[in-house]
Amino acid sequence: MPDVALNFERAEYADRLARVRAAMAKADLDLLWITDPSNMHWLTGYDGWSFYVHQGVMVSHDAEPVFWGRGMDAVGALRTAWMDAANCIGYADQYVMNPEAHPMEDAARLIRERAPGARRIGAELDNYYYSAKAHAVLTAALPDRLFADATGLVNWQRTVKSPQEIAYIRRAADIVGRMHEAIRETIRPGLRKNELVAEIYRAGIVGTEEAGGDYPAIVPLLPTGKDASAAHLTWDDRPFEAGAGTFFEIAGCHRRYHAPLCRTAFLGEPPRAMREAETALLEGLEAGIDAARAGNVAGDVARALAGTLAKYGIVKDGRCGYPIGVSYPPDWGERTISFRESDTTELQPGMTFHYMPGLWFDDWGLEITETILIREDGAAECLASVPRGLVVK
Repeated sequence: MPDVALNFERAEYADRLARVRAAMAKADLDLLWITDPSNMHWLTGYDGWSFYVHQGVMVSHDAEPVFWGRGMDAVGALRTAWMDAANCIGYADQYVMNPEAHPMEDAARLIRERAPGARRIGAELDNYYYSAKAHAVLTAALPDRLFADATGLVNWQRTVKSPQEIAYIRRAADIVGRMHEAIRETIRPGLRKNELVAEIYRAGIVGTEEAGGDYPAIVPLLPTGKDASAAHLTWDDRPFEAGAGTFFEIAGCHRRYHAPLCRTAFLGEPPRAMREAETALLEGLEAGIDAARAGNVAGDVARALAGTLAKYGIVKDGRCGYPIGVSYPPDWGERTISFRESDTTELQPGMTFHYMPGLWFDDWGLEITETILIREDGAAECLASVPRGLVVK
């Protein structure tokens, strides 16, 4: 075994692999081709900023997983993944961004050599990092194999977190608390937004005395005023102005594990409508947390929120949460369960979610959220300790 400093015991990686293989057997797959960097990391420990080129992990039923990537990134696999060196394979640079030679030609060669008997192959077809061209080249090079959609197969094995995973998310939650502290202390009229973002990043990377921070999968989102009616705007170099609210959607990150948390600040006296929405949202947040119990279903959380907001005349019909854990850009969600009324997934102890009941109106927005842990008994636990009320300065 390679001498690599891993984030988890080898037994935990073995358990993850066993769960994935069981899911493969259920889906009648001989081989699994993984290209989601979050799934690659979860299974192997590989950690590098290499997802801008083609890479993957090959999982069979009877051999170690195989990391496959650019030659220089195979070296990174040797330094971060648990597999033997013989299973960290690099392809030549002639395949990198070359219209005359596609990396999936080499991936097909690897599959033929390492899994000659695999006839039914699962691929993550609906994945950020697996392009239409990649799939076309791979399937054309393996005309005798049958490809099936295995999107989400690994993701669903990640929903219940191990004790060590939960420990990392708790550390990330402590970090996001420091980030929000930096916001409360720094924000003021006249301060350029980019300067505040620099302080947010500094707090997030410095982390806490116990744990240093990692880069989050999503950049800070902090629209102001009417821009806050849109959910996913970032920042510019304009100064904050008095008389406007800004929501901050950020996450602490430790060893690739995330704890998202949103809060809203207002410079000046918040208008009555925002205060009323704050009251409704805080009550709805508590109702949803109380509904987030083992044995309930994901839709119960959404119904608890929607029912509370409806008493205040507010309609919230979109999803209001999703599972979080290990992730890479461009998203910190796990892309499985949703807190929406139609989702009947049973909540289990050890699941972690970003409970995200954001409100966006015509001229302003309000976000107050929590990262929560489903417990053995009782309501969900909020992992961060950040005051929920509007930050007013």
